[in-house]
Amino acid sequence: MLAESVSDADFIDFALRNPHNRAILERIPALGLEDVWLVAGAVFETVWNIRADRPPDENIADYDIFYFDEDLSWEAEDRHIRCLPNVFGEFAERIELRNQARVHLWYPDRFGHDYPQLASSREGIDRFLVAGTCIGIRPAGDGFEIYAPFGVDDAWNGILRPNPNMGPPQLYRVKAEKYRARWPWLTVMEE
Repeated sequence: MLAESVSDADFIDFALRNPHNRAILERIPALGLEDVWLVAGAVFETVWNIRADRPPDENIADYDIFYFDEDLSWEAEDRHIRCLPNVFGEFAERIELRNQARVHLWYPDRFGHDYPQLASSREGIDRFLVAGTCIGIRPAGDGFEIYAPFGVDDAWNGILRPNPNMGPPQLYRVKAEKYRARWPWLTVMEE
């Protein structure tokens, strides 16, 4: 596959070909959350599936939604999680809703290294291990807004590079090889 540039609008169009993404983005305002984004594999894995001539939702394990709330209590986050079935029905079981203001509280225990306290959901998107996967989409006006600090071309072209804002490098390599095992056409870059 030759590397090519893609517009944000075209990238969003591909991501919305997954009917689950479209439904989530249409219903997400009903959660009443601030700074809320559909992120991670739901977005870029959909694009990779389509680019590989697969069904848009093939092998997408879950659908991550980031939001930001200064209430750092687990009880507040859990209250929002318990509202998911009211908004998304049975599909709520496949949604992972996480308050980015709380990540620094649980990340070290789960992943073995420190994580800074964040000031927004965008800062959480900025910290994915693979630079080109730092992508979020949210409703905006009559359409959708994309946030991609490293752009969308790497994700479009299946180029995996380490995020310079994240480490350690061995975590990047593990993540990149997991992706390539599912999409063999991806290119893993070391630097």
